Amino acid sequence: MEHSPAISQALADVGPRLQRLRTARGMTLAALSEATGISTSTLSRLESGGRRPSLELLLPISQAHQVPLDDLVGAPEVGDPRVRIKPRQVHGSTVLPLTHGAGPIQAYKMILPVTRSTPETRTHEGYEWLYVLTGRLRLVLGDRDLVLGPGEAAEFDTRLPHWFGSTGKAPVEVLSLFGRQGERMHVRAKPRTA
Repeated sequence: MEHSPAISQALADVGPRLQRLRTARGMTLAALSEATGISTSTLSRLESGGRRPSLELLLPISQAHQVPLDDLVGAPEVGDPRVRIKPRQVHGSTVLPLTHGAGPIQAYKMILPVTRSTPETRTHEGYEWLYVLTGRLRLVLGDRDLVLGPGEAAEFDTRLPHWFGSTGKAPVEVLSLFGRQGERMHVRAKPRTA
């Protein structure tokens, strides 16, 4: 089997790395052999590069030294494991989906720009919960016109005519939980009333 240069180099470096790790811990080949059940001659050939590393050999050595297998072999990185959120532009606002997959409730972070437009209410199926992170949010809900600041929240049935956006002075950042079929959040821990 032919390997990439990075993998070939990682395999070639395993033996010297094993020897450095063992000697840094003050362990003899005989002591490592006793701890792993691998013969001293096999361990010696593994460290000198005369024997190819395999999982059957590396796993007991990893366990004996109490180090992760990746550290033991110096495995090349396989890429960035972080999930990248891809923002979308929707009617001039930035929307970042925070949930993956199709669940009953979807979470979003929205950044709503300063607008001077007249609110145009709309209705649709669903239930929405909004929490203001920064800025001031104007929420028109039926015949009510509210302004919410950081730390304030609102929840409403989206079949009620509604509109929300910036108050017009600065952008506003909002967390939104939205249930398309009218699903509501279930609060299990409520503060006790005095």
